[in-house]
Amino acid sequence: MTEEREVPEEVAAASVQGTATERPTAAPEEAPAAEAKAAIEPAAAPPEEPEDDGSMSLIAHLTELRARLIKCLIAVALGSCVGYYFLDEIMHYLTLPAGKLYYMQPSEAFFTYLKVAIAAGFLLALPVIFYQVWRFFLPALTRAERMVLGLIVPSSVLLFFGGLAFSFFLVLPAAVQFFMGFGNAELEALFSVDKYFDFVIWFVLPFGFVFELPLIIVILAKLGILGSTFLRKYQRIVIFLAFVIAAIITPTPDVFTQSMIALPMIVLYEIGYLIVRYIMRK
Repeated sequence: MTEEREVPEEVAAASVQGTATERPTAAPEEAPAAEAKAAIEPAAAPPEEPEDDGSMSLIAHLTELRARLIKCLIAVALGSCVGYYFLDEIMHYLTLPAGKLYYMQPSEAFFTYLKVAIAAGFLLALPVIFYQVWRFFLPALTRAERMVLGLIVPSSVLLFFGGLAFSFFLVLPAAVQFFMGFGNAELEALFSVDKYFDFVIWFVLPFGFVFELPLIIVILAKLGILGSTFLRKYQRIVIFLAFVIAAIITPTPDVFTQSMIALPMIVLYEIGYLIVRYIMRK
């Protein structure tokens, strides 16, 4: 009887030892939870800074716009100083088509010189102005749009100056000679320096914008807004609109001046059409 009682005590001790040895097996089950908790706590401890998505407040936009306008005005002021320094040379080339000019009021020549210097300063500062405009819109553009705009800005500047040079060296002398041809023995052409300069500005400046037409057509074709079929369909309407626009922007109502602006506009439209059809194949 005593042996039978001792056996259960050994079995009980063994079972107690077995349970004691089985307890550590529960640790691996709790380990993943502990590791996950430890991983979460360090990640949540330091506060994350908000990502900069390139957005700007209205005040920031206005501040940047003011800064870029100031830079443009400084560039125009410096260019005007350079233009005033070379004023004699500039006036010499401006008066070549007309010859000798006159001024009817004591202050007319002085203020005309100032306008010439400011106009020359604006032309000299034009690359800086285009660059500042490009930099202002740059943060809102994607990388592909920045590359495209990086090609458009220099091209637009070159086309603008190309239009000015074409008008000043080819079209303006012919226009001045045409108007001087109405003189005779009883009627002599005496051009006022102020009126002549206004005529030159309003005659030459539109050609700079007209020469941007092929670039505008290429951009619209690249965006898928128009194609060669559309351009060919509205050729007659464009010819009519070219003369209407020339009649609006020319300083004189004569047909000769209007034709001198309308014909290059039509030729540039055809150049844009050929580029879209045969080079871009759209």
